[in-house]
Amino acid sequence: MAELNLPTDPMILLSYVNTKLRDFYPSLDALCEDADISKDEIIKKLAAIDYAYNAELNKFV
Repeated sequence: MAELNLPTDPMILLSYVNTKLRDFYPSLDALCEDADISKDEIIKKLAAIDYAYNAELNKFV
């Protein structure tokens, strides 16, 4: 898959990533690998609004 342009607004990014995780990917690693996006960038942007990835739930909470 081609590299995705991630939403720049953190709240929209949160919704976007959680939707992708819920509907298409078993893990954040799988999403990032398939879409050729930076896992660290997503984690950092969402940490700025107090969200962290929960692997057990496979979503940012």
